[in-house]
Amino acid sequence: AASRAEAFADLVQDSVDRLERRWPQLADIDFLVLEVPRLDGPGQAWSDEPVPLGGTVPAQDGRRARVVVYRRPVEIRSKGRDERAALVHEIVVEQVAELLGLTPETVDPRYGED
Repeated sequence: AASRAEAFADLVQDSVDRLERRWPQLADIDFLVLEVPRLDGPGQAWSDEPVPLGGTVPAQDGRRARVVVYRRPVEIRSKGRDERAALVHEIVVEQVAELLGLTPETVDPRYGED
């Protein structure tokens, strides 16, 4: 049986696989799962902003662009595997759209549909 972290990573990979058929350039992006978002530096305080569910790091200095999905905040906001899979896909689509400079609906025409 897969651990929760492995099962979550599989959801992210399933979402990436779905999108790569339409967007082959995703092969040049690293997709990561982190437990929780980090504060930017020592002594940083949490702001009033909501906890992010994902983020991007643009390519620079020879490093590939990255999309990050934060596992614990996503798990807390979803009930059951199907809802979690849908939320993960939504996050991946939003982050890919940000990196590619497109709308989420362009990245996945079914974005926002339930």
